Amino acid sequence: MGFLADALSRVKPSATIAMTQKARELKASGMDVISLSVGEPDFDTPDHIKEAAIDAIRRGETKYPPVSGIVPLREAIVRKFKRENGLDYKPSQTIVGTGGKHVIYNALLATLNPGDEVVIPRPYWVSYPEMVALAGGTAVFAETDMAHAFKLQPEELERVITPKTKWIILNSPSNPSGAAYSHAELKALTDVLMRHPHVWVLTDDMYEHLTYGDFTFVTPAQVEPGLYERTLTMNGVSKAYAMTGWRIGYAAGPEHLIKAMDFIQGQQTSGATTIAQWAAVAALDGTQEHLARFRAAFQDRRDLVVSMLNQATGLKCPMPEGAFYVYPSCAALIGRKTEAGKTIETDEDFVTELLQTEGVAAVHGSAFGLGPNLRISYATSNKALEEACTRIQRFCASLR
Repeated sequence: MGFLADALSRVKPSATIAMTQKARELKASGMDVISLSVGEPDFDTPDHIKEAAIDAIRRGETKYPPVSGIVPLREAIVRKFKRENGLDYKPSQTIVGTGGKHVIYNALLATLNPGDEVVIPRPYWVSYPEMVALAGGTAVFAETDMAHAFKLQPEELERVITPKTKWIILNSPSNPSGAAYSHAELKALTDVLMRHPHVWVLTDDMYEHLTYGDFTFVTPAQVEPGLYERTLTMNGVSKAYAMTGWRIGYAAGPEHLIKAMDFIQGQQTSGATTIAQWAAVAALDGTQEHLARFRAAFQDRRDLVVSMLNQATGLKCPMPEGAFYVYPSCAALIGRKTEAGKTIETDEDFVTELLQTEGVAAVHGSAFGLGPNLRISYATSNKALEEACTRIQRFCASLR
């Protein structure tokens, strides 16, 4: 028996964090690196939100908060769900965590027993299966394909549900693919779930406000009110408000589940930082005018990146509806050789060689459960994106 827990052997490190670290190291050694590996808006937190945090410090809002979140934030969360999603919750049905990841992890910890299954569509955010494993559950993967824009089809959902299924995790718009479900697409999935009353829905709506064109965002409990009693609707301020470092996520759901999550959080982290919570109140209740600016910039970048990647030899890049990622396939380049004679056998080889030769950091699709693809984040300047895509084109053209 080793000293460390067996649970660690069931978990892989985060590939996105690893790739970002590798890019940092190469940059530190003097290489000109453009990192497209991190899921973080390059915008600054809007000023009114920063001011709210400074005001909170000056007012002395620096004591332990209630475990589930300060009352003004829980009330702001209730207003947000009503205003933007047409969902009615009481403050006692809400919880605040240290980021969305923390909220999801606590929901899984509070509900999973050994043998319980969690359905996760591929490609998935790297942390979902690892959190399921740490919480003692079993991840069951539902397949998607590029032909359906990486969106889960109802027949496939039906196929993977078993008597042991406890949750399905849905993420729209998606990290890593940017795919977002329309009302009709989501309704087809909720119809399946209505036939399986033992399956709960954990919906990760973190990219809700980052959708493009005339796409209209919807969330499962809104599309199918019959799922309200078994849906945990998770969201946060990280992406839409450029508050990644403030670490505030939140969720709403049935009171008995929220109580169980509160119980775990009380022995784990207690409450999230008070100052960040007051900033989140300002984010949810304050002006939303920055969102149009964020969206316009991201849509412009998306269009640029999709266009340039589709001009690269051997890459196929679908046009996503939301988030700030594209998920091109590099299938046509597998088996080719670099100028130095190294064979590209996997998408991981592709991103490794791309970083070494051209100084562009992306993340291999197999880390998200579906390859040979790569995830590129376009949450950086147009100038950097144009240069990065030019380098990617050059790299693809150099493969023999």
